[in-house]
Amino acid sequence: MERLPEAVCIGETMAALLPDRPGPLEDVDTFRHSIGGAEANVARGLVALGVPAAWVGQVGDDGFGRRIVRDLARAGVDTSGVLTDRGRPTGLYVKEAGQGGSVLHYYRARSAGSALSPALLDEPSVTRVLSHADLVHLSGITAALSPGALDLVRTLLHDRTRTQLVSFDLNWRPALWRDADPGVLVPLLKAADIVLLGADEARAVLGTSDPAELRALLPEPATLVVKDDAHHATAIPRPGPDSATVTEPALRVDTVEPVGAGDAFAAGYLAGTLRGHGLRQCLRLGHLAAAATLVVHGDHGPPPPAALVRTLLDAAPGEWAATTVSAAGFGIGSGGAKR
Repeated sequence: MERLPEAVCIGETMAALLPDRPGPLEDVDTFRHSIGGAEANVARGLVALGVPAAWVGQVGDDGFGRRIVRDLARAGVDTSGVLTDRGRPTGLYVKEAGQGGSVLHYYRARSAGSALSPALLDEPSVTRVLSHADLVHLSGITAALSPGALDLVRTLLHDRTRTQLVSFDLNWRPALWRDADPGVLVPLLKAADIVLLGADEARAVLGTSDPAELRALLPEPATLVVKDDAHHATAIPRPGPDSATVTEPALRVDTVEPVGAGDAFAAGYLAGTLRGHGLRQCLRLGHLAAAATLVVHGDHGPPPPAALVRTLLDAAPGEWAATTVSAAGFGIGSGGAKR
């Protein structure tokens, strides 16, 4: 029997060209193909953690678009809700790697992904995957692409089944908002069930990174998750007699490259939510997924073996805090044994 996705991630996925060595673009001779997009990254991360997931979006009728669909399908992501726009190209970004970090050059104006709109929801293939999903995942990137894409996000947040969760990752990209009003993000955040945002993003958009102040500004979502880079993450549930804020420290990681870690954290946290874990275990699963991505080049790091995940989700606070992660593996607890 066909297994339908439990989670559907909707947004733009772009082709990516990654340089074979650091240096100015004009001095780089060889690039390798990859793909990039926050929602597709989350879908891949969910699948890697055993949660059936789909990516829904639009690509151009070109080689970049076909490669995106092929590579996501090979990773186990359901792509049956991906549409082909024959009049617009697939978006593209090119990475420029330097000593001080990487710069991404985007070529996404008038792309197929930027033309997303509520009309997407009239497609039978999209209706099919959405109607069976327990979770729909969105981000602020999509809201910034175009008026039509913003309308799509609004529609998905307000028109859903009674039991369906909607998560929203702020994913603040200042360059995308130069000619748009970022104030539209606040009602989107308020309409979601789960809101994920970095502390730096929260300061930029909402004026504060303090978890209690953020909860006062956004009282509606069931849970706010505030990520403070490599330090910790905090989950703030809606106030109630049995609710309590939970903060969990990040693991100590020998970082190779930070790209994709935020999406990996989102995938881990959402996977824990769908599997019925408590807030602390959801945060830990987010940290584990992010750590696995931080120690590889590219946007995706394979999560640790399931048995190791179970051990760390249930580890005592001291053992969790003493765990280290590097390209060689996970050093568990104070003994530092690699696994």
